[in-house]
Amino acid sequence: MKLDFEHIESKWKKIWAETHLYKVNEDTTKPKYYVLDMFPYPSGAGLHVGHPLGYVGSDIYTRYKRMKGFNVLHPMGYDAFGLPAEQYALDTGVHPAKSTSDNIIRYRSQLDNIGLSFDWSRQVRTDDPEYYRWTQWIFLQIFQHYYDKTDDKAYPISRLIDIFNNKGSIGVNAAGSSHAPFTGDQWAAMTPAEQSQMLMNYRLAYRKIGYVNWCEALGTVLANDEVKDGLSERGGFPVVQKEMLQWSLRITAYAERLLEGMESLQWSESMKTVQRNWIGRSEGAFIHFQVADQPEVSIKVFTTRPDTIFGSTFIVLAPDHELVPALTSVDFSKAAETFKERIKSKSAEQRSTSQKTPDGMWLGSYALHPITGDEIQIWIADYVLRDYGTGAIMAVPGDDARDRAFAVHYQLPVLEVIDRLQVPDAEMGDREGIMINSSFLDGLNVQAAISSMLDYLEKNNLGVRNVEYKLRDANFSRQRYWGEPFPVYYDDAGIVHAMDENTLPLELPDLDDFKPSPDGRSPLARLTEWTQPYPGVTRETDTMPGYAGSSWYFLRYMDPTNDKTFASKESIDYWKDVDLYIGGVEHAVGHLMYSRFWHKVLYDLGRVPTQEPFKKLVNQGMIQGIVESLFLFKEKKDGKAHFISADLVTERKIPKEQLSTIPVHIDFVTDYGHPDSHLNEMGIASFIKWRPEYSTALFETKNGIQQFSDLKDVELRTLSEIGKMSKRYHNVVNPDDVIARYGADCFRMYEMFLGPIEQSKPWDTMGIEGVSKFLKKLWSLFFNDQDELIVNRNSASDDAQKAIHATIKKINEDVERFSFNTAISQFMICVNELRKLDEHSVEILDPLVRTIAPFAPFLSEELWSLLGHHSSVHLAPFPDYDEKWLVTTSIIYPVCINGKKRGEINLPVGSTNAEIEKAAMDLPEILKWVEGKPIRKVVIVPDKMINMVI
Repeated sequence: MKLDFEHIESKWKKIWAETHLYKVNEDTTKPKYYVLDMFPYPSGAGLHVGHPLGYVGSDIYTRYKRMKGFNVLHPMGYDAFGLPAEQYALDTGVHPAKSTSDNIIRYRSQLDNIGLSFDWSRQVRTDDPEYYRWTQWIFLQIFQHYYDKTDDKAYPISRLIDIFNNKGSIGVNAAGSSHAPFTGDQWAAMTPAEQSQMLMNYRLAYRKIGYVNWCEALGTVLANDEVKDGLSERGGFPVVQKEMLQWSLRITAYAERLLEGMESLQWSESMKTVQRNWIGRSEGAFIHFQVADQPEVSIKVFTTRPDTIFGSTFIVLAPDHELVPALTSVDFSKAAETFKERIKSKSAEQRSTSQKTPDGMWLGSYALHPITGDEIQIWIADYVLRDYGTGAIMAVPGDDARDRAFAVHYQLPVLEVIDRLQVPDAEMGDREGIMINSSFLDGLNVQAAISSMLDYLEKNNLGVRNVEYKLRDANFSRQRYWGEPFPVYYDDAGIVHAMDENTLPLELPDLDDFKPSPDGRSPLARLTEWTQPYPGVTRETDTMPGYAGSSWYFLRYMDPTNDKTFASKESIDYWKDVDLYIGGVEHAVGHLMYSRFWHKVLYDLGRVPTQEPFKKLVNQGMIQGIVESLFLFKEKKDGKAHFISADLVTERKIPKEQLSTIPVHIDFVTDYGHPDSHLNEMGIASFIKWRPEYSTALFETKNGIQQFSDLKDVELRTLSEIGKMSKRYHNVVNPDDVIARYGADCFRMYEMFLGPIEQSKPWDTMGIEGVSKFLKKLWSLFFNDQDELIVNRNSASDDAQKAIHATIKKINEDVERFSFNTAISQFMICVNELRKLDEHSVEILDPLVRTIAPFAPFLSEELWSLLGHHSSVHLAPFPDYDEKWLVTTSIIYPVCINGKKRGEINLPVGSTNAEIEKAAMDLPEILKWVEGKPIRKVVIVPDKMINMVI
């Protein structure tokens, strides 16, 4: 029978579904292994060939571990909430619930088409009320806890209330916002609203004033990626930073634990570095600068360079710092308000990276230098952010580039405090050099000066050593519709109350108008009956962000249908954590950081047994596309668009500024991705049909200039470049199309064969032919040209045994280190060797089928059944290799004359050089080459080759 992959795939997909082959249950008789893919957002575009790269890799590893005796959990679901679906609804009028469900059906079909071994009985989707019921429940746990810095763990907020009742805030060492200390009596005297607000300073989920991108012209809040240079991407309207009360998560409380936890993780160093840099741990000191003429007011700054304090010649505050009104003199108040309004159009990123055009103003007031007592000016500037550090800095223009630029621009004093003459390669800000102009620090090196100044500050009550983090608390509010509702409500006094857990889920109401309210509130604010269901109850109208549901989904997979808790203790204790997590590097910070934070909170609450959710992390690279473009002259010729062949552009050295590049659909291009890629007459016809505005264009090739109407023997060369696979570049390759032509097994193996899974590589459909031929060769070990089954029960030859056992060993090693491309190369070597040996013994083919099963699940299943087995090959044990077949007893030596191979000899291992030379000289094919000619030299490379120089 011929290799009919369509029939084979259809047959086994049906059988696998009917037998629930991939369904997994807790089985304490086997060791567990949890393989997880970062679940996808189901976009309307569906999967292209780049998306399944990680899925195929994880599937191979999953199947391999199952065959090695592990009970493997390999689930899949959908990250279904978020802005894209809502934006699609705004653009098309299709409700997000419908578009998301439609897209999920398409994704499921595509994933099944690839033959992935997901346990679909555990599917989750974050927009399912039965799922986000537990997202809301976890949020309530975060809301109802605070972080004790002494014990380094979270405790119920009720414990903190008891402390406040007994002795107030004195002695409390908890993560939170700064406030004036209070006694137990003062706490008791507070109103309920005041107590509620005080607790907000400590809750792990809390409300604070935050900033959103507000576009008045569009009447909406925009995400960061919808704003460019202070303007909306859609329409180019002004966008300002607008203050709004926002929910936040106090991830900063866990900063040190997030750093320490990475030491035990099997993650790449580059990934760990990204997270470490995002957390940004720095040791330094808090220093207070007293305000001149206001002795009761001081400005608190944090610095990692206390050694440079003598170089601090002015103070800079964030424009929205709480002290700005009190520090602004009457004469400067109007200008300060104008300045604050002006910078609202700048995002935090724009402000923090602003160096070329310093923007600030003096408030007309002074601070006192804590050591010298000198008066120094107090400024506000765009480059200082309220949420970073204390929102105030001691500016040291002698050793900080941004401070220097600011000082030079506004003609403020600059005092050099570090001499780097002996360190020529050192730059401003480096911790190298000798202190100067720094009183008692003069002559010390920087490191010694830092230590000395920290001691001085603490001894004289001028500062306190402290550790600060770059990490900011996570914004957890979205003024959007398509997301999880917050399970809280507000009473008439504005006090936040947690919903009763037994009333969850709070379901997202149906809504047709998704436009945000004119005042920036969520679309839910328009649903009065929903927002105010009872007198004295007002629901939160913001929704949770997209990362809410994705921060814990891996736990729900462990027990997806439990309606009593997010996952039973028995299930969590069995699966514990994710052994292998595969996903894109683009999630290096957001998703991974927030998931680790949520997991650590649940650990503190005794809900999970591990502090970290993901043991091993593999980041798959991208499969890139080939971007094909046509060269078009910017100036028209005789009033017509003028295209020119890419080879002529090169030959004539036409300046690129005279040309534009027009991306063209790869389906129109002959030999796309190759040096001679081009459009022929048919390709140009397709292009014109697609872009009719060029129907009268001129096309210049080596055959001259022709119009579309008289094209003849034309090859319009294209520009081929490697780039992102995207609809924008018209180079998306649908995996369904590839599978329809070559089969799922071929698609899977080719994706892995392209290169190491961690690296990015270009997709080239032409290269898939080699893998297709390999699978046909594998099939030919079972069937001859007459479609007759030629498998036999004969004893296998020693050479065949060596080939299969070497392959089993290599595949074991390669799969364990995720080197799937080299594993496929080994399969090709093995099959070629077996064909060469004309080997068809079950003794060899049985282990071969089992070894290749994780890579080619459909074909291996079919071949396994042809070998007479009645159960699935994917339930069979992975074969072991026998060392005895890996011991080399003889070596084949190529025999060369003047570097060219003329014959070969097979000799026992350990043969002497004399024996090797004699055996080579006795070869008839060698004798005819050396007959009558003197042999000048014989070179023997041990165990490799022989070369005779004549």
